[in-house]
Amino acid sequence: METYKIVCIDIDGTLLNSAHQITEATKETILQVINDKQIPVVLVSARMPKAIIPLQKHLGISEPLICYSGALVIDRHGNKLNTRYIDTKMTQRLLDSLAAYDLHVSLYKDDEWYIEQLDAWALQERDITNIEPRIYSFSKLTNGWREETDGTSKILCMGDPEEINRVLQVLRPVYGEEVNLYLSKPTYLEIMSKKASKTAAIQILLKEYQLKQSDCLAIGDNYNDMDMLAFAGLGIAMENAPLEVKAVANTVTLSNDEDGVAYALKNNILFPK
Repeated sequence: METYKIVCIDIDGTLLNSAHQITEATKETILQVINDKQIPVVLVSARMPKAIIPLQKHLGISEPLICYSGALVIDRHGNKLNTRYIDTKMTQRLLDSLAAYDLHVSLYKDDEWYIEQLDAWALQERDITNIEPRIYSFSKLTNGWREETDGTSKILCMGDPEEINRVLQVLRPVYGEEVNLYLSKPTYLEIMSKKASKTAAIQILLKEYQLKQSDCLAIGDNYNDMDMLAFAGLGIAMENAPLEVKAVANTVTLSNDEDGVAYALKNNILFPK
């Protein structure tokens, strides 16, 4: 039986149930892994830092964070270990292309969320993450970023599944060599730097902890978790994951509404068979 030395867990659809909550069973199991086995548990998400830190505090853990699907890695003290931006010129090109579609578009940079209007999609995301967006003209925003040259950490598109899929099919052939485009759920299209991935971010932390690839256990549920699940020493997909995600994982646990994270940690770390 393999002995794992670091656990990387996706948040939405994995750590959180359908009510966007961490159950007591999951919390207790994670704390057992940390306290009894002395194994760090790292939250890995497409979310911004402000939308992850409250979950860390609720769990009572203090570890580095992987944000924006790997575009931002911060240590336990909030210092940046790595950043990968979509440069300002590419950000503007993407915004110009997205303007032709019936979508909500959000821009994220470091720990800020920008929107042009507070529509139903933004309200839904605000309710899920408990983060208040900043309403700001994107043209003014990108003009300001030109002076900094950094650009954006992530572009999030929200819309009906048919429209989201249509946009993905159009954008991927045009921009797929320059940026990463992922569905994090059927209604969410996430766009990050081509150099950003959950795997690349995990590799940074493995170096920090002086661990090997085989030491990592990762759990996730969606397309932006596929590289992480394929990379980890043990990649575990949630039962609620799409078939393509399950196909790259080593095994499948219960769903996020059945304490699948707790089940996976008990069977593979706390009480391995």
